[in-house]
Amino acid sequence: VAQGALLPEQIVIGTPGTMLDWCFKHRVINLAKINLFVLDEADIMMDTQGLSCQSIRIQRALPQNCQMLLFSATFKESVRAFAVQIISNPIVIKLREEELTLGNIRQYFFVCRDREEKYGALCNIYGSVTVGQAMIFCQTRKSADWLAKAMSRDGHRVTILTAELTVAQRADVIQRFRDGKEKVLIATNVCARGIDVQQVTIVVNFSLPTDQTGRPDFETYLHRIGRTGRFGKRGVAFSMVETHRVPLVQMIEAHFQTKIKELDPDDMEELEKLEN
Repeated sequence: VAQGALLPEQIVIGTPGTMLDWCFKHRVINLAKINLFVLDEADIMMDTQGLSCQSIRIQRALPQNCQMLLFSATFKESVRAFAVQIISNPIVIKLREEELTLGNIRQYFFVCRDREEKYGALCNIYGSVTVGQAMIFCQTRKSADWLAKAMSRDGHRVTILTAELTVAQRADVIQRFRDGKEKVLIATNVCARGIDVQQVTIVVNFSLPTDQTGRPDFETYLHRIGRTGRFGKRGVAFSMVETHRVPLVQMIEAHFQTKIKELDPDDMEELEKLEN
């Protein structure tokens, strides 16, 4: 957009930093004419220091009668309290915790000794269950790199998505996956949110998401498994869990009031039943 020009479009979509520049530095957006302000993935926008400051600065410059909408699948209580501070008389629409995991996603876990046994369980899934496209989540980039190399070596069409990629590279990876050019997307938490690919039938947690204290990261788990079962279809989520981490599964079950069934990594017959 040329500096000094005013945008003629009715809807402007952007990241907070760029939007801030457009509003105050380049002045291509007339804030007085904005009547609807939307924050998507609002919990991240308001809980991440830089994004929070940028979003709030924009919001404070908007007309008093501008409507605000905050969207997210999950809200920490601290973020919800902060949202109430900047929005007067908010209308809150939320699901109960037990509804968040979506009834059309079946959840299972395998107890594995190490990453080699996890990989063996993953191969058994591919040998037993018809897979459209799959997303596999790893906790670290190193683990994602190892898994991508192992699967490529065994003949799987794999692509990888991590925070180290540029925005353009990420967009290209996602588009190729969306177009079906690769059947497997291996990712760190960078794409646990917001990627909707209708053909994804299976999500695999190669490792369960945890926070800095070692407890389950409930929000990230929910966003991860929510990549399958989109558009009203059925989906399946598998988690690979080391023996000493089984209590994490129990904590997730208690938090979401759901059942995650244990499967034997070598029980092909049990896996084949999932087809039905």
